[in-house]
Amino acid sequence: MELLPLRLNTDVENVVKGTFEVSMKEGNVTERSRDSRLSNLLKWLGLPPAYTTLRINACSQPTESVMEALQTALAEQCMMRDVEPFEMYLHPAVKDCVVITNRGPKLDIELCDKEVVVDLACGMAVLRGADVFIQGIMAAPTSVHARDQVSVYTDLNGECRKGLTQKFTGHKMFVGNGIAHVGREEIFCSSEGLSGVGIRMTQPVFEAPSLDQVLPAQMFPQNLPSIVCGHVLDPQPGETILDMCAAPGGKTVHIATLMQDKGRVVALDKTPQKIARVEKNAANWGITIIETYSGDSRKALDDQAAIKGGPPYPSCSFDRIILDAPCSALGQRPASRNRMKLSELKSYAVYQRKLFSKAVELLKPGGVLVFSTCTVTREENEGQVAWALQTFDNLSLLTQDPHIGGTGLPGAGLSKGDRCKVQRFDPSILTADNQSPDTDTIGFFIAKFQKTS
Repeated sequence: MELLPLRLNTDVENVVKGTFEVSMKEGNVTERSRDSRLSNLLKWLGLPPAYTTLRINACSQPTESVMEALQTALAEQCMMRDVEPFEMYLHPAVKDCVVITNRGPKLDIELCDKEVVVDLACGMAVLRGADVFIQGIMAAPTSVHARDQVSVYTDLNGECRKGLTQKFTGHKMFVGNGIAHVGREEIFCSSEGLSGVGIRMTQPVFEAPSLDQVLPAQMFPQNLPSIVCGHVLDPQPGETILDMCAAPGGKTVHIATLMQDKGRVVALDKTPQKIARVEKNAANWGITIIETYSGDSRKALDDQAAIKGGPPYPSCSFDRIILDAPCSALGQRPASRNRMKLSELKSYAVYQRKLFSKAVELLKPGGVLVFSTCTVTREENEGQVAWALQTFDNLSLLTQDPHIGGTGLPGAGLSKGDRCKVQRFDPSILTADNQSPDTDTIGFFIAKFQKTS
């Protein structure tokens, strides 16, 4: 039983490696080669963070009450699963963030006779504490019935045929044991379109709380850097704020919560399906100030038809804008396989610049723009900041509060002072000795700008 590092296409891997090569030339990395830093990055990206973080709904109840309710809910879950309660506490610098310490990896689990194969997305979710939902099950032997103990594997290369009854011999990874809630026949032969939990994980390789439908009106599972992002924007009650790429709505709802549900938050995303997720999350928290529209944010300034159901927004409409940009997502954890091609990787920086340019137009003089990604490449992070400062002479880079991540990498043309203003959460420098909730995160990047005129 082994844990596997993230695998990338060779040309994409070379781009990531090049990020560290430039750092070495400028003296930023002296104790390890670019190859070892890349290897370390891929290792940690293949593993889930050692901590689960959740954001508290500060508008609903006092923090102490929410913490007590969460402790009770998770204690009941642990009792049902016959495991020790998880340690949890409030983050010392991010007061609406709860940190839960996960456990694992447990590599000595005894395998069951019956194997179930799930798709890659499902398998990665299991590594972060989720149960197996029926939609993620790809294969199971005909002998699997409800209440059977099964070993769960994830298909790493997308090779498993849906409904396979024979033992899958392709590239797979063990993620733990569980108890089937439904039998194979119900999964693959039912005409009712079953959904919900298919396998309740009882012996996962990585043990983390299952947070599906746990206090949805009071808690929202969210990676720490994403929570930090909302605080860096620093939204104020009564302001008008734009979230340009809002789905699934975690940051949108956080912004509205920090505004105490007073003011106006406009949430844009491309499709009605994505906007529906934002609306659901807002409804769960009782937030009323969010306006949701589907459409292309790059055209938000142009005409009403571009934003379904919403007005065209004139320039200088918003006090603050958050652009959590579409990106290559090479900071997501865990991830065992990424098939992205070089052409796709390079397309993100171009798309981000179009969105960024529109954001600058829409921002009021004196307004704040926060740009973020969940990737690790220099081109989509420090490179974009350098481009923005060179392109828009009415933008300045601001310091961030809180500043929990590391500083930016050299090589993109930013001064040392500007590299200290951006915030990079970088798994490539993670070790077993420096693991903490602040370091053991997904890969993420935040930059904060002000429009001076």
